[in-house]
Amino acid sequence: MNKRQRIKKNEDFQKVFKRGKSFANRQFVVYVMPKQDQKHFRVGLSVSKKLGNAVKRNQIKRYIRQALLELREDVKQDVDYVIIARHGAAALDFHEAKDSLMHVMKIAKVLKNNKLKSE
Repeated sequence: MNKRQRIKKNEDFQKVFKRGKSFANRQFVVYVMPKQDQKHFRVGLSVSKKLGNAVKRNQIKRYIRQALLELREDVKQDVDYVIIARHGAAALDFHEAKDSLMHVMKIAKVLKNNKLKSE
């Protein structure tokens, strides 16, 4: 993901929290806010200090970014996403994190193909 695809400013996070809809499973909460004039999706990540030290938090963020990179063709493009990692996300390896993220995005109906590994 390049810098244009990241949500960094607090005001952008707050807009997604206030105007977007949230969907969750045990590992992630995803806020989704459609934006009509946007050509590519943007993602903001939030990983609490309660989940572990900096190494673990950065690992979780890398897993999420890599999963989104692999799913970029299937994710709706005109949307802002904020992904919050819950406590259960700290115990996941990459493939489990990707499956969990796909699951919550399927619940949110933002995957174009609505594909899941287990189906």
